[in-house]
Formats: sequence, C-alpha cells, structure tokens
Amino acid sequence: MKDLKRFSNKTKAAFVLLIVMVIILLSNFNTLRNSKKANENINEIYNDRLVVARYIFQYANELNFIKAKTLQAELNDAQKKVGIETAMQHIHNIDKLYLETVLTPKEKKSFVAFLASCSAIEIQSQNNNWSQVTQSSNQALQTLELLSQIQINEGKSKLASSNAMYRGNTTLGELQIALLVVLGGFALYLLIAKKNKIKVKIPESPSMN
Repeated sequence: MKDLKRFSNKTKAAFVLLIVMVIILLSNFNTLRNSKKANENINEIYNDRLVVARYIFQYANELNFIKAKTLQAELNDAQKKVGIETAMQHIHNIDKLYLETVLTPKEKKSFVAFLASCSAIEIQSQNNNWSQVTQSSNQALQTLELLSQIQINEGKSKLASSNAMYRGNTTLGELQIALLVVLGGFALYLLIAKKNKIKVKIPESPSMN
C-alpha cells in the first residue's frame, strides 16, 4: 500500500489501462481463433457433408437404375449388361470425387463396404446372376443409408461446435465492453481525484513588542 501511494493518479490510471488492454488483446486473439475455427467448420459442412450428400443421392439413382434393369423381362442378358456397365461407370466416376473429401474412420469403413458391393454387382452381372445383382444393389443402398446418417451426425457436430464458439465470442465481447466501462469510470475517478493536502501551521515568531 505504501508503494502504491508513491505513484501519481495518472500513473495508476495508466497501469490499470495497460492491464485491461492486455486482457482485451488476449480476448480478441481468442475471438479471432474461434472465428477461424467456425469458418473452417462451415467450409467442412459444405465441402465434406453437403457435397457428399449429393454424391450419395447420385449413387442411389444409379443403383436403383441397375435394379430396374435386372427386373426388365423384355431385355436380354446382353442388354442388361450394357445398361449396368454404363451405370457402374457413372458410379466409378463418383467414387473419385467422394474419395477427395475428408472421411471419418467410420465413414471409410462403410465406404469400403459400399465399394465391395459395387464390385460384386459387376461380377454377378458378368455371370448373368440377376437375382444376386438385385441383392447386392440392396446391400449397397443400405450402406448408403449409413453413410447418409454419418453426414447428418457430422454436420450436426460441426454446427454445434460453431454455435458454441459463437456464444463464446459473444460472451467475450460483453466482457470487453464491461471492462472498458469499468476502466473508463476508474480512470476518470483517478484523474479527477484530488489528494488531500495536509496543512502544517508554522508558528509565528514571537513579537518583539
């Protein structure tokens, strides 16, 4: 306390200002980091979730086309093979795009199972096993359902993370405002406060009269 009294009010105000500014600076740094992470989450939701959902939809269309071909009695085996080969080529084109996205471990496992079903369809089609083609197509469609659910869960997780960071940034912003208000009031008090001056009476010299 004695050391504190040796500083002027302006020095005290500057010291408090420095502390608050450091707090605000650290708070802003954290806010920027959260904003960057939130932006990354949004990009991931679009690039690795919404885009993949479109791929899954295209996969499902091709598989349903294959199933329809196997059930068309008016088509001979050669015609069915040509239709299925075309659909499988479309599926392989989508595979390349799908593998460019970020896959979770669970998603990788399901996607490997999906690729295995597609390979089985190609082999069974070459052997004219149309009932097996239909069964493998159904298995592939079931795997697509699992992949679709993964997209939903991952998207929800990223969205929840972004919302949490937004709430954190809002709280930090409110804290900064509160600190600035307190700082302004405290600095004003220190600047206008007057030191109580102690008046010492010096006794007058005795009169010679």
